[in-house]
Amino acid sequence: MDLKEELRELIAEIAEKDEIPDNTSFKDLGIDSMMGVEIVAAIERKYQVKIDDSELVEVTTLNNSMALVMKKLGEEDTLITTAVSAAE
Repeated sequence: MDLKEELRELIAEIAEKDEIPDNTSFKDLGIDSMMGVEIVAAIERKYQVKIDDSELVEVTTLNNSMALVMKKLGEEDTLITTAVSAAE
């Protein structure tokens, strides 16, 4: 399963929705701030990333959430690669 579909399932489960369209705002789907906090916590757990408070504004649609996770995973890879290179 790809990242977008994993996120879609995760968000749908928390929001108790059958369908999470790619670009529909979570607010328009009836996802309130409390559910938003749950979604962010679930993303952090599942993908082992840290989403800063300043980045919460990016978690507004499925596509935006996916872009943030991809960016975070890319940063993690870069940090690990840099750390390994520095240790060699």
